[in-house]
Amino acid sequence: MTGNAQVGHDDWNERIERAQKMIPLLHTLRRSNVVTSIFGSLLEGVTDIDIVKAHRYARRVAGEELSTAQTLPILEVLVDLNLASVSIDLGQLALDFADSGETDLRAFVESALADVIGKDTQKEPVDVVLYGFGRIGRLLARILIAREAAYNGVRLRGIVVRKKGDGDIIKRASLLRRDSVHGAFNGTISVDEENEVIWANGTKIQMIYANDPASIDYTEYGIDNAILVDNTGVWRNREGLEQHLKSKGIARVLLTAPGKGDLKNIVYGINHGDIEDTDKILSAASCTTNGITPVLKVINDRYGVVHGHVETAHSFTNDQNLIDNFHKGPRRGRAAGLNMVLTETGAAKAVSKAVPEFEGKLTGNAIRVPTPDVSMAVLNLELAKEVEADEVNDFLRNVSLHSDLRQQISYIASPEVVSSDFVGSTHAGIVDGLATIASGKHLVLYVWYDNEFGYSNQVIRIVEELAGARPTVLPTRKSAAEL
Repeated sequence: MTGNAQVGHDDWNERIERAQKMIPLLHTLRRSNVVTSIFGSLLEGVTDIDIVKAHRYARRVAGEELSTAQTLPILEVLVDLNLASVSIDLGQLALDFADSGETDLRAFVESALADVIGKDTQKEPVDVVLYGFGRIGRLLARILIAREAAYNGVRLRGIVVRKKGDGDIIKRASLLRRDSVHGAFNGTISVDEENEVIWANGTKIQMIYANDPASIDYTEYGIDNAILVDNTGVWRNREGLEQHLKSKGIARVLLTAPGKGDLKNIVYGINHGDIEDTDKILSAASCTTNGITPVLKVINDRYGVVHGHVETAHSFTNDQNLIDNFHKGPRRGRAAGLNMVLTETGAAKAVSKAVPEFEGKLTGNAIRVPTPDVSMAVLNLELAKEVEADEVNDFLRNVSLHSDLRQQISYIASPEVVSSDFVGSTHAGIVDGLATIASGKHLVLYVWYDNEFGYSNQVIRIVEELAGARPTVLPTRKSAAEL
């Protein structure tokens, strides 16, 4: 980024004043279904301090801090344009404008956003049902509620669970309202016990109690032609998941776990183009598969991967025991909060379901560690070409900024970051550049990933793809292979 040396010397009050001017502009754009971000940091419901921090954080991504003096004029142009529903990266626009050498900001912005100026992209939102309401289910609900307000392309209409007793809906609403890892729900939640409805930011969510996925009439609740997201993990093959399609009102099913048999495992950004209209049941693969596949794909395309081993330090999950007790799985019966637990992972083999070139090339193991969220994958790779660490890091940083995988791959080079710093990341994976090791044809990469929230965002991207409601992301970028 050029012309930005003055940022570090900006007067704090000036930065805050400009950020305060940005807030009403952001709200104006939001009402028009235009969402803005700065290199992946969404500017939704933000304070003036949040905005300044997002600009400051840009140095970790783009190499230099971003100034509100660069982005405020862009926002002032945006609110004056007749924009369709779109996601706009202000940081990228500012970077592109600074590097272009052009002087007419309005003309530059109009050219960059020409595809969405004066276009009507509004259509009836598609219904979504969550089957299950655990860790992933509740995060999916949060994201869907926020996405409905932002884009109105998909809407959460129902949640299916087994009733646990009196006050069930009150407890489930409370778990949606408060989260020990991800914080409080951004908005208001109320409960209509009599009609078994949760109201979240004005969205009516029908709680449906059922034990049999094949015998629910969703149309009785006004839900039809819906996408059902099964986040229970109970059924992972086609035969089991087909039960959902027997229920009236369900059109397609998406599994939030690795699919077995002939089910397509989709990693958004990598093989979502393989989805066909005839695909009624799909898998969103696993959090680890989503975390590592984009990075592995771009490395393979550029350098060639001969063989590799994936080791994950994975946060404990709900299937482990809080204290030592019987568990049907090896080692998982030991207390999750007190032990590192060596276990298996199918993520390495699952990569080949999204990228067939990796068939037979990867092995993997997982170590469950005593943290509640955010995991790390260590990719130990033998390449076809000799590489240097700086070269690989420059490439991955460019991919994170300038490619069509910028929502999947992020990059950071900070000597102080730890796992909790990545809670709430919307990316599938974040490359830790300072940890990269290269020697000849041997490359080791460290990739952080929020195995809950980052993965849930990948799932929602597939849901929106199935609904034909994926928002346009601008400015447009090249494919990673073109960098």
